[in-house]
Amino acid sequence: QPQFVESGGGLVQPGGSLRLSCTASGLTLEYYCIGWFRQAPGKEHEGVSCITSTDASTYYVDSVKGRFTISRDNAKNTVSLQMNSLKPDDTAVYYCAIGVKDRWADGLYVYWGQGIQVTVSS
Repeated sequence: QPQFVESGGGLVQPGGSLRLSCTASGLTLEYYCIGWFRQAPGKEHEGVSCITSTDASTYYVDSVKGRFTISRDNAKNTVSLQMNSLKPDDTAVYYCAIGVKDRWADGLYVYWGQGIQVTVSS
């Protein structure tokens, strides 16, 4: 089973930026999408973004388009999420996960990490 080491969360003011990183180990799948989903208190989890292992195509949920950018370093097995213009609605626990790009919005993830807190507040 893959292991994930997530970092970069914290507290930031509205309009600020954070960069989340996730280093995955033990990956044996050849074709997958790796990225992030989030869960805010009292809400269902939401697929935020992912990037495929093959052609680096990406998925973003509408609410983060133009503000978040996902990237990956294949040599380091690391995926990063640059989050700009953060809003209070972005407050959630963010989980690094692996799944299928076409089902990312459906919340069908195969593996995921322990999560990291992102809080956007003044």
